[in-house]
Amino acid sequence: MTESQEVSPVSPDAAPAVVEPTVEEARQELTADSMPLLQVVEALLFSTDIPLSPGKLAETVGIDSTKPIKQIIEQLNTGYAERQAAYRIEERAGGFQLLTLPQYAEYIERLVKKKDEGRLSPAALETLAIVAYKQPITRAGIEVIRGVACGEMLRTLMEHNLVKIVGRAEEIGRPMLYGSTRYFLEVFGLGNIRDLPKSDALKEPK
Repeated sequence: MTESQEVSPVSPDAAPAVVEPTVEEARQELTADSMPLLQVVEALLFSTDIPLSPGKLAETVGIDSTKPIKQIIEQLNTGYAERQAAYRIEERAGGFQLLTLPQYAEYIERLVKKKDEGRLSPAALETLAIVAYKQPITRAGIEVIRGVACGEMLRTLMEHNLVKIVGRAEEIGRPMLYGSTRYFLEVFGLGNIRDLPKSDALKEPK
């Protein structure tokens, strides 16, 4: 080594260079088992028949934020649309669910062959509509609107998990109050109860 050559001293405390992970590497590290987040979320939605909330999905894959979950769902839907898939991810009852597109409903009905006994009568549907729009409401309140007794209809709706008891009214006798269930939102494709179609006939009187 000549006198003109100098060696720069290296401090023992100098930190080593940090190599930033790529976007794909960061995405893979999001899950506990280092599986790609997009495929994990898609697998979870394929495996369930109920809506999964962003929080539940985030907890399941082992991350602290729901933002990546929502981004992944958008990315999945974009991919489905590009390849003209027969399904997409929809928001239902406060969560996300993988559903077939409406144009395939006729073919699915042919396969499923829904049983007649599983269908609600017009009277039950009328009672359900009153509960949905006026909840929380007592049995007496429903009967005032319908003009007939509705005890049997309420029992039927509760057996179908469409209506539930949500409390008791602050009046003489403390009658039970009825309201709709989360399953009701799933069946009718609603994100929440505020998504119900507006109905002048069921508006509160002024």
